[in-house]
Amino acid sequence: MTLILSNDDVGRLLTVEDCMAAMEPAYRELAQGRGVSRTRSDSIVAHRTMKDAVYGLKSMDGIVPSLGVGAVRINSDVISWPKVGNTQRRKKIPAADGRWVGLVLLFSTDTGEPLAIMPDGVMQRIRVASANGIGIKQMARADASDLAIIGTGWQAGTQLIAACAARPIERIRCWSPSTERRTKFAAEMSEQLGRAVEPMPDAESCVKGAHIVLCATSSIDPVYASHWIEPGVHLSSIKPAELDNATLKRCDRVAVHVHEGQPLSFVEKGVDAAETELKKTWAEQEGIDFAKLPDITDLVSGKQKGRDKPEDVTAFVNNIGLGYQFAVAGAVVHKKAVEQGLGHNLPTDWFTEDVHP
Repeated sequence: MTLILSNDDVGRLLTVEDCMAAMEPAYRELAQGRGVSRTRSDSIVAHRTMKDAVYGLKSMDGIVPSLGVGAVRINSDVISWPKVGNTQRRKKIPAADGRWVGLVLLFSTDTGEPLAIMPDGVMQRIRVASANGIGIKQMARADASDLAIIGTGWQAGTQLIAACAARPIERIRCWSPSTERRTKFAAEMSEQLGRAVEPMPDAESCVKGAHIVLCATSSIDPVYASHWIEPGVHLSSIKPAELDNATLKRCDRVAVHVHEGQPLSFVEKGVDAAETELKKTWAEQEGIDFAKLPDITDLVSGKQKGRDKPEDVTAFVNNIGLGYQFAVAGAVVHKKAVEQGLGHNLPTDWFTEDVHP
């Protein structure tokens, strides 16, 4: 049988802590050359009816031999780039009757059959947070207890959970441009974490004195200024654009998620907004050779150190995601779903064929 799972199912079955625990050995497997992951592919065309919007078809996949699974993550998106204040943001439009479209297909490497089909939304934010949490575990100073986060959206909550799993966090502050949003986020996360999250009036006062600064925004412009850097701080971003060239150059150690520089992008000629995002988000920083920086597999395998001294300034840039992560997270979800009897079973025959493809 093939399991059909919902976002609610995934949310009940997959915790950030479980995902981090599964990903660390999987990253070591990738470092050993056993795991396999394909570079993300984005195909983008102008939207037929919406001005200043595009249609994008995105896919990525990976295989984790030790878990006996492979996975494909597919997104069918309508995207725009509105300006909020002085910052340009990337926005996915819920054009499918108020809903978004993203799927994870999980397969058995033993038989090739589909094990499960599930939406990617909840899993997406957990797998991003897990990578950044492992980055904190490897790079932040051991006594880091003071944390600031810039961003209070969909990704921000799990970033806080991952940071608290990686270090003994005692004080938390948050900032985003919307007073209403940051106040609500602070209240929600205070209750969820069981410790106070304080909303701050501006980004600079938010990050002052923090041992760890999380950037978790939808911005395609930098959100952290280099003159805010203090000795010993660890900076964590969920996309390259959040930290600018000057900031990265002032760091003693910078690590990236993986060495793949950018997605394989196929953009219809004349779709300027998409081209602009690709240039701003994936451009090589002047004077920084990302190919020579350690990646997360170097850190978890012990090939490279995350920091040398407590006063070092470190940064983890989650530059691009991997289909491999969805295979790891999918394996955790599928195992627990089977054990707990969650999801809907459909005949696997519906997804296999008796005609040679």
